[in-house]
Amino acid sequence: MLPPHFHPHRVSEIYRVDYERRARDARDWRERFNVAPSASDAYRVGLLLVDVQNTFCIPEFELFVGGRSGMAAVEDNARLCRFLYENLASITSVHATLDTHTAMQIFHSGFLVDDSGKHPAPMTAILLADVESGRWRVNPRVSDALGVDQDYLIHYCRSLSRDGSYSLMVWPYHAMLGGVGHALVSAIEEAVFFHGMVRSSQTHFEIKGMNPLTENYSVLRPEVREDAHGSELVKPNDALIETLLAYDVLIVAGQAKSHCVAWTVADLLKEIRNRDPELARKIYLLEDCTSPVVAPGVVDFTDQAEAAYREFEAAGMHLVCTSEPLESWDGLETALVKERP
Repeated sequence: MLPPHFHPHRVSEIYRVDYERRARDARDWRERFNVAPSASDAYRVGLLLVDVQNTFCIPEFELFVGGRSGMAAVEDNARLCRFLYENLASITSVHATLDTHTAMQIFHSGFLVDDSGKHPAPMTAILLADVESGRWRVNPRVSDALGVDQDYLIHYCRSLSRDGSYSLMVWPYHAMLGGVGHALVSAIEEAVFFHGMVRSSQTHFEIKGMNPLTENYSVLRPEVREDAHGSELVKPNDALIETLLAYDVLIVAGQAKSHCVAWTVADLLKEIRNRDPELARKIYLLEDCTSPVVAPGVVDFTDQAEAAYREFEAAGMHLVCTSEPLESWDGLETALVKERP
């Protein structure tokens, strides 16, 4: 059953959530269906929402994840909201990551210039050879402001190449701290708030991506951890790793499948392989609530996303869809015994 305030057609809109009304609705819902607080869960289910923000999920925003359908993130979020509402009594806690940026960062066009002082256009791939040849250089204004030089840029691109990561990509200014693009999609925010009030479960928010000298697709680790002198740029989020792996089941959804979701899951898989490969079986990836970056005629990361998900599945993780009841998922047939509204 879905609460009456949920309207799927509003998933593509930005609106003010009426928190007081939703809190009253949540109290009534909890009493009507006798929903227990999450602290009483014997079998703990975590939901990790990766970057479900306006900047990625609302058409006309900076990095809308349209996928090949053209409206992928909107379609994903309609399914995600429905999934969250239909499984309020089973989901213990929600963790929402927030991609968070400021103006001067290594992946923004203002960070780089060519010989004539022009900045690269958004969606330009900055190749190692182009940095080593001096085709792209650190903007002198940025160099003065952040204390970074061309040697660092070369080190950074070499590190990406060595580690098998994507090349440095110039992204449009997006997820700007303090801006409307940084916020969670309104319908998702409303669903998460409602869940928290029904289950007496505090939503956990994870900030990532603020260091100006590295990309940070994964919420668990930055793309490049050290500068050219071996000094640490950003510490890995070890506390979150421990929290996520402590759940009996961890469900993952969000944007984009080819970047922040894939990189987060890949980092989690690395940790799992270092501990116990069997832990991969507790991870469930909601395939119909995530989509790859596609800019028609420019880039299409669909194949890379699918290849990553096939690797995750081969490692023991489960690929699932919201059309399948949670209790029917492989491994959960008898584990979830709560009554659902």
